[in-house]
Amino acid sequence: MALLSYILKRVGYAALTVFFLMVLTFLMMQLLPGNPFLGDKAISQVTMDALYAKYGLDKPLWEQFLIYMNNFLHGDLGLSIKYNRPVNSIIASSFPYSAELGIRALIFAACFGVGLGIIAAIKRNTAWDSAAMTLAVIGVSIPSFIMGALLQYLFAVRFKAWFGFGLPTMGWKDEATKVLPTLALCFGTMATVARLTRTSMLDVLGQDYIKTARAKGLTDSAIVGRHALRNAILPVVTILGPTAATLLTGTFVVESIFNIPGLGQFFVKSIRENDYTMIAGTTVFYGIFLVVATLVVDILYGFIDPRIKLTGSRRES
Repeated sequence: MALLSYILKRVGYAALTVFFLMVLTFLMMQLLPGNPFLGDKAISQVTMDALYAKYGLDKPLWEQFLIYMNNFLHGDLGLSIKYNRPVNSIIASSFPYSAELGIRALIFAACFGVGLGIIAAIKRNTAWDSAAMTLAVIGVSIPSFIMGALLQYLFAVRFKAWFGFGLPTMGWKDEATKVLPTLALCFGTMATVARLTRTSMLDVLGQDYIKTARAKGLTDSAIVGRHALRNAILPVVTILGPTAATLLTGTFVVESIFNIPGLGQFFVKSIRENDYTMIAGTTVFYGIFLVVATLVVDILYGFIDPRIKLTGSRRES
């Protein structure tokens, strides 16, 4: 019952967060300069009035918001002003590309980041530790757009000059085209996970119960696998929720560099072109992803660490 009460409260907080996100997004997009209907060609006032009426922009601000909220509650994110297509349709057709890229990057970053962190902790102050942490520092220091360009130059341009072949730099079709975008997106996250895992693992390995396990004659692999890893992984799990949402939805730059037809490109264009409904729809969509990911991590936290107790009013450890 305590867990159920906690989950229900978290869901309530999540719904409230999404509501305030919608309010802020709606108000902020009204402050954007320019006009969504003005492009390269001049539009007559009659046509402008007709367009405003079609998209409900001729109504008072409060009425526009109520209409938007009503549509959202019915699963309708509105009609894109620039593309004249339902926002739902645009998200449904483009987000799978972003999601696949994000999932690949998350799996790669989590597996290799945790692995590097464990190796660095076990082999502390050795060449293994130095190499792993050097790689982590490079990953944290270099932004994804620079990493993407470097990977394109190394594995496409230079490899082709050296070996006569290279990886594709554009598109999202076969497995070969997916390698470089995944590496570019995951490198920073992998580095963060590796550093965090190393720090946490070193702290756990210094605990008394680890010393007791060693005194009993357990091997290093048994100590790490059975005792240390479960507690050392908790900080990593904490950041993986927001990180997963970020990787799944924050692929704008990487998608642009590698010409991937994901949702990120539509989001960037909607801001540049003042596509109000597209801005609101994609922002809320991204926000819900982040809220849900954080909620899932909070729940998983209680299952991973038995020391954490969920009560009716708060989580205590």
